Amino acid sequence: MGRPSARGAEAGSSPNETVRVAVLGVNGRGRSHIAGFTGVENCEVVAICDPDETVGYTKGVENVHEKTGKKPTFYQDLRRVMDDDSIDVVSIATPNHWHSLAAIWAMQAGKDVYVEKPVSHNIREGRVMVDVARKEGRVCQAGTQIRSNPGVIEGIKFLQEGGLGKLKVARALCYKRRDSIGHVGHTPVPKGVDYNVWLGPAPLRDDVPRESLHYDWHWQWDYGNGDLGNQGIHQMDVARWGIGADTLADSVISFGGRFGYVDDGQTPNTEMSIMEYGDKLLVFETRGLPTSHYFGDGSGNDVANIFHCENGFMRCSYTASVVYDLDGNEIKRFSEGDDKYHYNNFVDAVRSRRWQDLNGEINEGHLSSALCHLANISYRLGTPSDFGDAPAGLAGNEYAVDVFERTKSHLKQNNVDPSQVKFAMGPKLLVDKENERFVDNAAANALTTREYRKGFEVPAQA
Repeated sequence: MGRPSARGAEAGSSPNETVRVAVLGVNGRGRSHIAGFTGVENCEVVAICDPDETVGYTKGVENVHEKTGKKPTFYQDLRRVMDDDSIDVVSIATPNHWHSLAAIWAMQAGKDVYVEKPVSHNIREGRVMVDVARKEGRVCQAGTQIRSNPGVIEGIKFLQEGGLGKLKVARALCYKRRDSIGHVGHTPVPKGVDYNVWLGPAPLRDDVPRESLHYDWHWQWDYGNGDLGNQGIHQMDVARWGIGADTLADSVISFGGRFGYVDDGQTPNTEMSIMEYGDKLLVFETRGLPTSHYFGDGSGNDVANIFHCENGFMRCSYTASVVYDLDGNEIKRFSEGDDKYHYNNFVDAVRSRRWQDLNGEINEGHLSSALCHLANISYRLGTPSDFGDAPAGLAGNEYAVDVFERTKSHLKQNNVDPSQVKFAMGPKLLVDKENERFVDNAAANALTTREYRKGFEVPAQA
């Protein structure tokens, strides 16, 4: 995509030097990127890029102009951003299928990168992205902002120092209401959208899969990774952080389905995944139908982590960690946090030229994203099964059986009769952690990557 610029290689060498940022994708998280970077001293959002020119202007260019009094350059094609040698940082808030390739192109063009979660659409491209960052000497931050929040940092430190004794289970909850997206089918490409650029690495289709290109892609496998890879990646990251693991899991098994409605969505709205890390378990629960909280009497969204230890447990939200004894009495609380910490941390590292200073460094983002992909691969290889007794694949694991039984109760509470529906029961997959592949499973390994459209290929290696 062009040779690294001298400006990119030396970006931010002085605290007084302006860091020039381009934001890619501004319909959702990209607007948070704009707010984040315009709030950092000596940072300037100088370019906006979106394949939908209407969105790019109204939610990007005009947004920056209103905040700063300056109008950034607009690009419809992100390749032109890579060619702009005046840009130091590329901040990526595109759909998931673009995350890795956009980051790779940016780093090869001599730019530092802030990339939204999940940092990849599949396992292999995430690893290539990490390798490119190392080869090119770039600073690359994953958008897992909880990593920079003091209340969670202090809580995880307390946990890892043995404040509650031995950790047994790291539980992650993505209880987040998701309505049906309905049946719209194929619709014409909206005026002002460069559909070729929007698709990028994804398969070519004659028309758009949904009326909206700006959110429902999350529930289509070609572009998104379901809620496990949308909201859930944050909680997956905190779970792995709490365990203290710097590799993928030893094994994974997942089950679930899309219950309560029939629509154009492909990904599950109910998905349970169990991973083994030695003698520790990582248990992930995704619920898109209305639900009560796992802990407490509340109802509605419950997005959190719970660490079960021998002497109590700790619950982590986005900004706080609350410690309880075995009877559920609060004994300690750590709190404070905000997105600004993550943007500040990134810009500080851009200036220091030390990727080691990052709180959400790209390898951390890759590993946590890859855990989501592991779970989705097991689910996608699942066979239709009847709800009844816990399947053989879960037998002997009390936490897995508990999740299975509570899932049945959850469905009943939403007027879904478990005896009248089937769920996908994924196989238990063993993981070759060194090579980030599966052991003796060709079907699973085929899903660790994808075919790329010509001109939008993620390289096989850095």
